[in-house]
Amino acid sequence: MRMTNVNFKPPGSGFICWIVTDGKAGMENQCLGLAEALGFNPIIKRVKLRSPWKQLVPFLRCGLFGAFSQDGDALTPPWPDLLISCGRAGIAASLHVRRESRRGGARGTFTVHIQNPVISPSHFDLVVAPLHDRLSGVNVLSTQGSLHRITPQVLAREASLFLPQVSHLPSPRIAVLIGGNSKVYSLGASEMKNLAAQLAEVAGREGSLMITTSRRTGEENLAILKKALEGTQSYLWDGQGHNPYFGMLGLADAILVTADSANMVSEACSTGKPVMVIDLKGGSGKFRRFHKAMREAGMTRLFAGHIDAWTYTPLDDMTPIAHRIRELIGQRNS
Repeated sequence: MRMTNVNFKPPGSGFICWIVTDGKAGMENQCLGLAEALGFNPIIKRVKLRSPWKQLVPFLRCGLFGAFSQDGDALTPPWPDLLISCGRAGIAASLHVRRESRRGGARGTFTVHIQNPVISPSHFDLVVAPLHDRLSGVNVLSTQGSLHRITPQVLAREASLFLPQVSHLPSPRIAVLIGGNSKVYSLGASEMKNLAAQLAEVAGREGSLMITTSRRTGEENLAILKKALEGTQSYLWDGQGHNPYFGMLGLADAILVTADSANMVSEACSTGKPVMVIDLKGGSGKFRRFHKAMREAGMTRLFAGHIDAWTYTPLDDMTPIAHRIRELIGQRNS
C-alpha cells in the first residue's frame, strides 16, 4: 500500500486517545490493538450503563449525560482527540463524548467504533466492522476478521517467555484454544468428551498439545479435558500467573480453535500457521459467513481429527485500518 504523508501528530505530542468499553476483554483488546497500531498509549475507560439506557442503548440516545453509573470510569473533560469504542456501553460513551466535545462549534473528538453499532454509522466519524456484519457506508471500513493486539514482535517475546514451560514437549507443538458456551454456540459435557478424546489421539499420534481454555469452558468441561489428557504429551494452562495465550501462538506449529470465537480465529490466522476450526453445536448466519470466508481465503480448515499443513498469507486487517485513520485525522488537522 502506498503510504501518504499526512499531518498526523506522533505519540507524545499531546494527542489524547481514549478507549471505551464495558471492560469485556474481547472488546477492550480490539480497541487496544488499534490504539497500539496507531502508536498511542491510550487511556482506558470502562463504563457501565444505568437503566433505562442499559436496556435501550443504542436506540435511546437522549440524556446520555445521565446514562453512566458511578461504578464506571468518569467521562469528563479534557475530551480526547480520538475515542475508540466497542460494544453497547462504548456506543453510548462515544455518542456522548462526540456531542459534548463539539459544543460551541469546537472540532471535538474523532470517534471510531469497532463492530456493527446497529444504528447508522453516521453517528460516528468512522466505523470498523467485519465483512460478515454486512455493514456499508461512506465512513465504514470492513475487515476480514476481528482486530487484535498480536504482532510478530509480541509473538516472539511471549514465545521466549513461555518456552521454558513447554520445552520438554516434542515438536510439532499444537496450540489448542478452547472457548465454550455463548449466545449462539454450545459446548456441553458430551461434546467435550468427544473433543477431549480427539485431542488425546492427536497428542499420541501427531505431536504435543499446548491448551488454553476460557471462563466459558466451565469447570465440568475442564475436568473432562484434564482426565482425557492424563499421561499424554500436553500442557494445560491452569489459569494461574501470566496468561501464555500469545506464547502458545508464537511457539505453535499448528493451531486448533473452537468455532465460537471470531476473535480467537482471527488471532490464530494472524500467525500464518495452519488453523483448524473445531466445529461446535449451534452457530448463526453471521458466524457461518465468517467461517466460510476464512476457509475460502485459505486461512482455516475444519478440524477432522488430524493435523493438516499448508501455508497462506497471514491475516493483517490492522495495517490498512490504522493507515486510513492516520489519513483521516491528518486531513482533519490540516
